[in-house]
Formats: sequence, C-alpha cells, structure tokens
Amino acid sequence: MNYIPKMNRRFFVATSAALGGGLALGIDLPLGPRVVRAADGSPEIGVWVVVRPDDTVVIRIARSEMGQGTLTGLAQLVAEELECDWSKVVTEYPTPGQNVARKRAWGDFGTGGSRGIRESQDYVRKGGATARMMLVQAAANEWKAPASECSAANSVVTHGPSGRKLSYGKLAEAAAKIEPPKDVMLKDPKSWKIAGKGLKRLDTADKVNGKMVYGIDVKLPGMLNAAIKDCPVFGGKVKSFDAAKVTGMDGVKKVVQVGDSAVAVVADTWWHAKSALDALPIVFDMGDNAKVTSASIAAWLKEGLDADQAFVGNQNGDAKNALAKAAKKVTADYGYPYQNHACMEPMNATALYTPEKCEVWCGTQNGEGAFAAAMEASGLPADKVEVYKIMLGGGFGRRGRSDYVTQAVSIAKQMPGTPVKLLWSREEDMQHCTYHPVTQCRLSAGLDDKGNLDALHVRISGQSILTAIFPARLVNGMDPATFQGLAKTGEAAIGYTVPNLLVDHAMRNPHVPPGFWRGVNVNQNAIYLECFMDELAKEAGVDAVEFRRKLMANHPKHLGVLNAVAERIGWGKPAPAGVFRGIAQHMGYGSYVAAAAEVSVDGNKVKIHRIVGATDPGYAVNPAQIERQMSGSFVYGLSALFYGECTVKDGQIEQTNFDTYDSMRIAQMPKVESIIMPSGGFWGGVGEPTICVAPPAVLNAIFAATGKRLRSIPLKNHGLTIA
Repeated sequence: MNYIPKMNRRFFVATSAALGGGLALGIDLPLGPRVVRAADGSPEIGVWVVVRPDDTVVIRIARSEMGQGTLTGLAQLVAEELECDWSKVVTEYPTPGQNVARKRAWGDFGTGGSRGIRESQDYVRKGGATARMMLVQAAANEWKAPASECSAANSVVTHGPSGRKLSYGKLAEAAAKIEPPKDVMLKDPKSWKIAGKGLKRLDTADKVNGKMVYGIDVKLPGMLNAAIKDCPVFGGKVKSFDAAKVTGMDGVKKVVQVGDSAVAVVADTWWHAKSALDALPIVFDMGDNAKVTSASIAAWLKEGLDADQAFVGNQNGDAKNALAKAAKKVTADYGYPYQNHACMEPMNATALYTPEKCEVWCGTQNGEGAFAAAMEASGLPADKVEVYKIMLGGGFGRRGRSDYVTQAVSIAKQMPGTPVKLLWSREEDMQHCTYHPVTQCRLSAGLDDKGNLDALHVRISGQSILTAIFPARLVNGMDPATFQGLAKTGEAAIGYTVPNLLVDHAMRNPHVPPGFWRGVNVNQNAIYLECFMDELAKEAGVDAVEFRRKLMANHPKHLGVLNAVAERIGWGKPAPAGVFRGIAQHMGYGSYVAAAAEVSVDGNKVKIHRIVGATDPGYAVNPAQIERQMSGSFVYGLSALFYGECTVKDGQIEQTNFDTYDSMRIAQMPKVESIIMPSGGFWGGVGEPTICVAPPAVLNAIFAATGKRLRSIPLKNHGLTIA
C-alpha cells in the first residue's frame, strides 16, 4: 500500500510543483527593482529560469509531458543557452492562469502535432540566453568590470582578467533586478554541449520510484469522488433518472445531471460512486443517431469515392485526362477505421469551486484550453480561475480536448466548497473518445507504355477533424489537415513528382466525433500512398525502391531517408530464408521518415523480425529520446495495424475495454534499428511522424510473403495476428 500523508491544499500544490506536476508561482510582478519570485521565494531570471541559493536551476516548461520527452528536451535547450550545471536542473510547470495574467509570457501551452519543441525552441532558447546574460551582467556589476570580460559556464560566471568567480546561486538576486536584454544571440547548434546529447530524462526516476503525481493520484482534504455516465450515443440526451433509487447506498452524497447528456454520482470513494451509478436508473433519448452502424457509415463513405464534388488539396497537370489516355490504368480502394486513443490513465480532473474561486487539477495537453473550459463551466472570470497541470498518463491527442474538465467543474459547482475528483471508468473512456477519423480512399494511376507513372488521382472520402474541432481553420470549407503527407508543400508534403496529380477529399462527417490521434492523417495516407506505390511497382515490373527513386529526384530529403533504410535493411540482397521485406517513406510534422521491415508469415501468424526506421527532423535535441520515440511509435502504429478498430452498432461504439480493443505485447515487438540523420536548417517533429511508415512497410512485406494485397485494417479482420 502506498502511504499518502495528510495534507492541506497549499501543501499539496507546493508538493506537486516539486514533483513537476504543476506550480502556483508566488507572482510579484516587477515594479521598479522588485523581483518576481517563485513559490519558494527564489528569484525569477526571465520567465523561464528560477535560480535557488543552492545553485539549483529551475526551468519552466509550458508544454505538457506525457511520455514523449518534451520536458527533458525543452530543458536541454534552455540549459544549453543558460550555460548551467545540468546535474542541478529541475523543472516545473507554470499555470495557464498565470500565463493569462502575465500576457502569455510563456507562450503556447498546447502540446500536440509534435510541436512541443519545434514550435517553441526559438523563444525558450532565447529565454535561457537572456537569463545567462542577466547573470553575467550581475557579476560584472559586482566586479565593476565590463560584461565582455566575463563568461558563463557550468552555473559559474568567471571574470577573465582576474579569474574571480561567482556561482549562479549567489548572483540570482541581483540578476533578477536587471533589465532583460533586447538583442539575444543563440548558439550555433554545432557548438551544443547539453542539447544534441542523449541525456537521461528528468522525469524517469520519479516515475520509477512512485513519486510522480498523475491526475488520478490527486488527493485533497475533504475530497469526494465522482463517476459519470454519458449518453452512449453521441448527440443523445438524458431523458430521466431516479436519484432516489441510489441515495441510500454506501457513501453516496449526491446525484447530479451534467450538461444535457450525462449523470454523475458523487460519493466518498470512487467505487461507491461507480457502484451507485451502475444501479441508477437512467433513461436516455438516443436520438436519430441510434440508427447508425459501421455498415451505414461505410456505405456513405463509399459513395464519396464517386462523388462529383470534392475539395482539391493538391493538383498539377490534368490527372483525369491523363488517366483516360493512359497505356495502363491501375485502381485500388483502401479503408481505415475509427481508432481509440486508449490512454492508460482514463480521463479525470479534480475541481474545487466556490463563488470566489475555481481550481482544477488535471493532466492536459492544452493547458489554456482546460483553463477556458474551467472558466466557461464555472462562470467565473479569468482572475478567479486556475488550472494546475499534472503529469499525463498518456495523451496521444485525447487530452487536447477538455470535456472532462468541463464535467468536473460542472459537478463541483453543484457542491460548492468541496473538492470533487471525477474519474471516468474504462468503459466511459472507450465509448466517449474523439476517434481517429474513418476514411476510405480510391487511388487511380496511369502508367505509360514504359511503365512510368504519368497520372495519379487520390480520392479520400471521410471525416474532417478540423470541421469538428477547429472549424475556423477550414479554408473555404476545405480541411487542409486531411491531406497530410499528400500536400504540395509544407510540413507534410508528398515525396513524389507526378506529371499529372490530383488529390481531393469528398467530406463525409458521421456523428461519431473525430479527433487528433497520434500521427493523425499521415497514418492512413501513408498506407494508401505507400502500399499503392508497391502495387504500381509490381504492375510496372520494377523493384519497389527503384520505382520510388525515379519519382523522387526533386525530393532529396525524402530520398535520403528512403535510401538510408534500404541500405541498412539490405535491400537488393537476399533476405534470410522465409523472410520478406517491405518499405515505405513519408513526411509528417516537418520531418522526413522511412521504414523497412522484415517479416515472415506462417498461416495466420505474422512474425515481424526487424524494422529499420529513419528520420530527418532537422535538429536532434536528444538522440536517445528520438530512438525511444521511434520504437514507441512503432508499437502504436503496429497495434493499430493489427488490432485497432472501433465499430458502431445502434449509434454506439462497441468496444468498451481492452478485451475488445487489443494491443501488441512485449514479446511481439520486433527489433528496431533507428537511423537519426538531422540535416539542419529546419525543425521537425519526433513523437508522431514515424508511426505512419511502419504499417505500410509491414503490409508491403506481407504482400511479398503471401502475394495477397490487404487494403483495409485492422489485419485481425483478415485472420492475421502478430506472432
């Protein structure tokens, strides 16, 4: 049993801050020489750095850590420019409320799209450099010497001519009073000493020894627990419920309606709340969506493959005319299902509401989104609301949405002055996700009389995530995110030059809500394109790699990662007996990625012996962490390939737990060889891009082994499983 000490709310918040789970800063905004201080009284040197008297360097992290390593990578970037002693670095989260109060001093709190490092690297590095310059200036002032004669290294400022030294801890108070410099120069990455190195993660030890606090671990004095049941059909509503049936059950404190569609039971323990909820008579009005099934959705999407109207995402030449005149036409239809994020930690949030203050403790990928949700649900202004970010037990895009925060605050508002922890059951979590969008795709290609690809039409039919979540980001009704990996330019551009190309989208939005799911649209688009490229290579009678290379002359970075995995896997050389190879390349989140797989097939068992993955993310902040992210992404991608599918019956998601939504096991994990080849000049993502190339590489290898082309997933529906 874990010992949990008695604590008041102030002690809990401070303790959580020390564990990296959130921080309530003792904000004392500077007026003249006054110093902005952290909760422990240590001075702030710029918004990103706090230095304690014992030389401990506290680095603020605005993005969320959910296992991807962002916390360590961002700390490395700040520490690199700060020239501090890495062994004395700790981290803490500023809060969204403080960010609002300080005019977004820490910038974006969102963590998704593999943007945690790449879209904040510039300003966090400048934050470290700014703090270093302030510390150096403080030392120069102390010595009455020019700052140009002073240098910083390993948390010590040295005066060159005299050799005098002062530690950061001794300089911090004076440095915090100095006006931050306006012009800050950043280091050339070639000179990095902390960034660019495979350093150990800062959060691992506390996760291993049990000190780490997740949202599910939060305990506050007098806290009650809530279990919730939402209408199992999206769009449905609560018709009635009979609270009297459960009010006398053990521990039950209150039964409340939450919004239009949910009912919650609040009790002394979560199990008492869940038991009462299971016994509570609830009648839902399921609405017309109760008629929807996977079959009806599939039929609707299939109509979209032939629809006259579609949004054009990428086009050059005249693909339709070229297809009509092609010496040989090849067509294939593919499909990709709904998939669940299935975070290990179900959605949860703890809320404390009074008419004067609303506080929320939760794991979130979108701190400011959670803050906005708490404001709206509480009805209180920004200066009376706060959200304390806690470590995430998995996110994958799901915790970018704040519906569970809205629910927690709505419940707490009906019990003012009492902290309430809302925890979804696994079944609630599985049936009320925002799912990887369902799509179908028809690819039509025209080959000339020499087997060259002259025309390609990629028609996608299916859901638009932006329509559901960020409609303001649509471009004249079109969802640009649908074309990830197939776009003309940008962070997810296609890697082939085709004389006549058309990529379009027949939008079809069923009632099941789509959401950002680790890798999002590059996942299915890579399967569609890269498996079809293999089909075309076979039709042309050309080796799969050579067929691709002919189309990639104008795409050197795509070609670079393709060549890297082909060489490492031994493409063109005999594979071991009974082993077959497949390959794929793609671009997503600003990074160029490729994979080559070796598999064998014995009946219905697929043994994945080896996967070689390559990535060019521009810059590699922590190469060791990139290797781990590549391996982890392959787990996610291969689990989806073989097992990941959410089906709809009577308008409801049928999969309610891990017995019906499976994932690969440790023993099934192939050997992974990572090739990290940062070419510089740009910042690409790491956590998501490589997911997309593992499935098509394995699918192409399965075809090589069996001669059977599988164009829909999961492979369990084709009778295949991982050996």
